[in-house]
Amino acid sequence: MFDILMYLFENFIHSDMEVVVNHDELTDELTRAGFHRKEIHKALAWLERLADLQDSQAVSYPNQSQSSSTRIYTSEEAARLDCECRGFIMYLENLGVLDFATREMVIDRVMELDIQQFTLDDLKWVVLMVLFNVPGHEEAYDQMEGLLFEEPEGLLH
Repeated sequence: MFDILMYLFENFIHSDMEVVVNHDELTDELTRAGFHRKEIHKALAWLERLADLQDSQAVSYPNQSQSSSTRIYTSEEAARLDCECRGFIMYLENLGVLDFATREMVIDRVMELDIQQFTLDDLKWVVLMVLFNVPGHEEAYDQMEGLLFEEPEGLLH
């Protein structure tokens, strides 16, 4: 499923190509690209849920106004998001790339992924997909895109 999301993001959304709105046409195109229909439907449902999360009326988070709060992860979330991933989320919050609502959207979308091994690179792509789909977060998207594609400087040990 995550491969399909990456394919869609890289080939349609990120490349500024017109996205096929018709689910049947999109499913046919993804099938021609070699993806299985069951996984395609899961990926499209994931994207639909992301669209639903954009509606601030659909999601109500307690204590949303407290910017200095600390996020406590459930055992399921901590199992999916290792220490490195949770630290990166906190780093993005400190940079202002993620706010309370977008952080929760990212965690929600991560938890809905049907993926065995979840890595920091996977998290970066989920953050990018979420920010791309949330109106008014263009600057945060650009900043995250820079973080995703930046090359490390200096010597690596």
